[in-house]
Amino acid sequence: MVVVKSSKPNRKHFMLYCFISIFFLCILASINELRFDNLVSFGRCSLSNSSSISNKQQQEIRILIGILTLPDQYLRRHFLRLVYGTQNPEGAKIDVKFVFCNLTKEEQKTTIALEIMRYNDIIILNCTENMNKGKTSTFFTTLPSIFNETVKGPNYPPYHYVMKADDDTYVRLNSLVKSLKPLPSEDLYYGFVIPCGSMDPFKHYMSGMGFLVSWDIVEWIHGSDIPKKHVEGPEDKVFGDWMRWGRRGLNRYNAKWAMYNYPDPPSVCSHDLVHDTIAVHLLKNQEKWVKTLNFFNHTAPLMQSNLYQHLS
Repeated sequence: MVVVKSSKPNRKHFMLYCFISIFFLCILASINELRFDNLVSFGRCSLSNSSSISNKQQQEIRILIGILTLPDQYLRRHFLRLVYGTQNPEGAKIDVKFVFCNLTKEEQKTTIALEIMRYNDIIILNCTENMNKGKTSTFFTTLPSIFNETVKGPNYPPYHYVMKADDDTYVRLNSLVKSLKPLPSEDLYYGFVIPCGSMDPFKHYMSGMGFLVSWDIVEWIHGSDIPKKHVEGPEDKVFGDWMRWGRRGLNRYNAKWAMYNYPDPPSVCSHDLVHDTIAVHLLKNQEKWVKTLNFFNHTAPLMQSNLYQHLS
């Protein structure tokens, strides 16, 4: 006779198995509670950041470009006013200001007073004109006082970003704005990484041709002792030291190779002019400026008129 074993499970064994499983699940849940909470917080943070970037892409961003130049460079300033005044950036309000130290000549005081009355685009710092002895430091340190936005009111911050640029750099404003739209609006350090062969913005620093930071970094420079204690030296390297020592600029953007030096003479920092460009540096003479503006068809929006029939 064949004995057939019942397929019905042993009820006692089954209940014991369930009890042990529930017990271990409770322990596991207790151990991972903190991790789960952190995961939820991280998710909320990620959603918040995504929402912030989305809102920023929809709103008009405000940018200050400070062009560090010399008081006697009258013709260069007038030319740059034409270059920047004929650009119409979309989705941003961009103010271009010319920055220099205290005036030393009566001619400067009179002529620059006329410029201020006409254009209102000059910032005069309380310093002695210099290249690597603190002019850039004075510029960034002074900005919060100039714009007097210490209280976070409805117009805070006065600018989302501040860019320091050389007067031989051509910044294409729409390209700049387009590159900034997806980036964070806080703790941002943006530019062309030096040395030229480097692509690591966390190991090195941004070239003085034109580097940009968010407004919270400007406020930090204003209040921190780090910039006050380290002033002299190549201004872009000194600025990079501040970022590293103060653990600032944790959001970094290397705009290479959309920012570069003019191709003549050739160098490791340069390449041919390309349409996907944010800034071209080392435009040391009018010929280079004209070739650059023509390459980018800068005067294309010029309307036809009987007043100037032979410009095209």
